[in-house]
Amino acid sequence: MEETIPGTQAAQIAGQIPKQRGDSLLDTAVRYAEERHWDVFPGTWLEAVDGVQYCSCGERACAAPGAHPAREDWVTQATGSATVARRMWQRQPTASILLPTGRTFDAICVPETAGFLALARMERMELTLGPVTLTPERRMQFFVLPGACAKVPELVRALGWSPASLDLITLGEGAYVAAPPTRYGARGAVQWACRPTAANRWLPDAEELISPLAYACGRER
Repeated sequence: MEETIPGTQAAQIAGQIPKQRGDSLLDTAVRYAEERHWDVFPGTWLEAVDGVQYCSCGERACAAPGAHPAREDWVTQATGSATVARRMWQRQPTASILLPTGRTFDAICVPETAGFLALARMERMELTLGPVTLTPERRMQFFVLPGACAKVPELVRALGWSPASLDLITLGEGAYVAAPPTRYGARGAVQWACRPTAANRWLPDAEELISPLAYACGRER
């Protein structure tokens, strides 16, 4: 990672990731709904069994322990009301914070190494970024305006790439992302690579970011 990002840029990016240790999941979920107007819904949570953390879903080999929907009707459960969000997390304070995509934002998901390379390139291009998450699965998710799922394949083709050849996934309607400080079992917590601020309240369109993202994924390929 350090090989592709100049030291000063890496330090600036790392400096944007808050510790988040002082905020409860309840307070954070309420803040997302209240301040960012994002829909939120509680997911599964971690439970200790004989000193080992397992997902509350009961599946010992869970692929995303403590970080996936707890109910099949999660799409209708998601709320943008801070009051409703508070009630939901009061019932289960350790539930993960999940954000449905395809509503107030879509997300473009790429490998971590490609994501940091793209961030450095975007900085040089002076592009305006929205929030970006960094997951324990070593993926980065760039928040963009809704509608990206329909646009991205053709945008990638226009740049000379086959969409199937790049590890670049667009999350839209019917999908979700886990929000900081949600934990994935023993893997660690989701963090902000670019945290939500007043400056990035207005999200970029996928078209604005796809060139550096596709370029970075192509290099990783």
